[in-house]
Amino acid sequence: MSVFAKIALGRTLFPAILLLTACLALFSQPAMAQNLEGDWLVDGKSRPAKVLEVSLKEIQLSNGLIRRSFYLDPNLVCFDFSNLGTGEQLLRTVMPEARITLDGVEYEVGGAIDLKERGFFKKEWLSQVSSPAANFQYQSYEVSEITPLFPSKNQFWTSEEKGGKGKKVSFSYTHPNLPGLSLIVHYEIYDDLPLVGKHLTLENNGSKSIHIDQVVHEILGTIEEESAVVGSTEQMKKPHQLYVESDFAFNNSMNAELSNQASHWKPDSSYTSQVNYNYQTPSTLEIYPEKGIGIDLAPNESFRSIRSYELVLDSYDRERNGLARRKMYRALTPWAMQNPIFMHLVSKNDEQVRTAFDQCVATGYEALILSFGSHINMEDDSPENIARWKSLADYAHSKGIKIGGYSLFSSRSIGPETDVISPLTGKPGGAFFGNAPCLGSEWGQDYLRKLQFFFSETGFDIFENDGPYPGDVCASTSHPGHKGLADSQWAQINMQKGLYQWMNGEGIYINAPDWYFLDGTHKIAMGYREVNFALARDRQKVLNRQNIYDATWEKTPSMGWGFVPLTAYHGGGPDAVLEPLNEHLDDYKQLMMQYYGAGIQACYRGPRLYDTEETKEVVIEVIDWYKKYRDILNSDIIRLRRADGRDWDGWMHVDPSGKEKGLIMLFNPTSEAIKKDIAIPLYYTGLTEQASIRVQEEAAKTHQLSRNYEATVSVEIPANGYTWLVVE
Repeated sequence: MSVFAKIALGRTLFPAILLLTACLALFSQPAMAQNLEGDWLVDGKSRPAKVLEVSLKEIQLSNGLIRRSFYLDPNLVCFDFSNLGTGEQLLRTVMPEARITLDGVEYEVGGAIDLKERGFFKKEWLSQVSSPAANFQYQSYEVSEITPLFPSKNQFWTSEEKGGKGKKVSFSYTHPNLPGLSLIVHYEIYDDLPLVGKHLTLENNGSKSIHIDQVVHEILGTIEEESAVVGSTEQMKKPHQLYVESDFAFNNSMNAELSNQASHWKPDSSYTSQVNYNYQTPSTLEIYPEKGIGIDLAPNESFRSIRSYELVLDSYDRERNGLARRKMYRALTPWAMQNPIFMHLVSKNDEQVRTAFDQCVATGYEALILSFGSHINMEDDSPENIARWKSLADYAHSKGIKIGGYSLFSSRSIGPETDVISPLTGKPGGAFFGNAPCLGSEWGQDYLRKLQFFFSETGFDIFENDGPYPGDVCASTSHPGHKGLADSQWAQINMQKGLYQWMNGEGIYINAPDWYFLDGTHKIAMGYREVNFALARDRQKVLNRQNIYDATWEKTPSMGWGFVPLTAYHGGGPDAVLEPLNEHLDDYKQLMMQYYGAGIQACYRGPRLYDTEETKEVVIEVIDWYKKYRDILNSDIIRLRRADGRDWDGWMHVDPSGKEKGLIMLFNPTSEAIKKDIAIPLYYTGLTEQASIRVQEEAAKTHQLSRNYEATVSVEIPANGYTWLVVE
């Protein structure tokens, strides 16, 4: 090839090379929608929710991130649910707004379209909307501001003072055969989030009671995730763009997806052009309680369905989608962003409690919870017991310390007249944990009363509840809180919601064992196997870091708690426990640094926080460090490398709007120091060109960011130790 030919070829290839370089840089960034309006996860821009009247027949809910559109005449249908960041449509067809069963009769809500094609939708087909006489008929809509479902009061340090704001639209319906019954479908669209909430209410202004058998408050004909010729609905992938959560969640998994009991992905046999030969594509989402409602709605009473939330995702990237979910929790459950520093006291007498209060004051702890196995009994409503614990609460408060206690509900049997009755045997047993009392029993209702009485009279600040698990249905027909099997689940979960929401309004902080965040609880376990806390300390340290890494995909740091056994737990030997504390200071300090370095409160379970002055100074050092960096340590976690015992591991907190943009925790599980250059991904810190990074309290160094927002940092992590870095 001649020189001139080579030059000509270079001129031809150079633009292509530049384009390829740009594309590689683009794809090396975190997976996201490349939106010219910016990235809502990092840019801090205001994107207010709006309700737009496009015409007399059409309104839209939009905030620049998502849009949901409704056609109103002759009856309402939702025909558009768009991700404005990617330009993608989530709906393939029009479905009923809701479906309810009253007194054994099933009714659909809103309009209908008899379409031959269900795989896509054209707006001109709206001219075919009909209003079947058997359906609930749309009447009018009302726009208002989003308001909290229940009052909430903060008493502790928090990373989020207020919840999300936005607009609420309420669509009213009536039915000619149900005079006096008003059905209202409520939508909420949030500022600055690709998030829509939905629920419905029924108001009986008639003269007769109405039996509510079932309520399906959301039905979406969604686009499919894959084209599989064969395969069942359960086997096939669900649409990745839509994350759905509701306030009907339980199963003791400590995991949101597994706790979701209301979302049901179903096939649509009327979608005849789908690829799956047996019409099994999971292309329809319905939200409802599987076991039904089963209650009577008396005149002048109202009913509220499950509340569900639909978060629109713009990526397959797990970290990015996890960040979106955590921003959702910060908006929906601001109470769960409180994160008090507490210990878990095992006590045998009141003097041990007072001593523990004094140690909390001395070290900077903010609260104390009397753990399981302690001498507290909140079910004892005798004047002597109330006076005893009020005196201890008063002592704690005089020292600036909050006090809480543990109560076991499930995993025990009260008696055959009280326990949940199995629908299979007609006898007690068959509950989630074998035996459990029924909240609807006389004992269960008394349990709720005693708890409220105890907290009201003593001034306790924290409630740690082991149960209830409302998945436990009850076939008893003699319990005063429910009529029989049909309403037992719905009745029990609503009694539980009532307790937690009352406590939240009183400023009482709640550790609960299931995914009850939308009902007012504050913290759940990170997820654990209890016997792991009986393993050797070196094993616990690595396993705890794996647990932190895995559990914070979906939780903010404040939403989870860990565990540190100061004394023997589940049979742990001397190599598992930390007592005597002064003999295991290195392990004690590292376990604290792991949890506090993740922003996570652990249950430091034992009789004391320190045993010597040296131990006391170590605890003070860690708590002072945590409080200094508390804001950034309670921000969201980005994963760097999962602990595997072979090489370094760690994570990074990020806050684009904070003083510290990031805080990095790095650990070394090996017996030799690790010295290496590590590429730190800084995209979610909001920094774009350079970052000031310092190792602990050393002088900061300026690092230029690469095209994919990474800074390469030289680090040294001591053997069997850790280090930390700050990004500014």
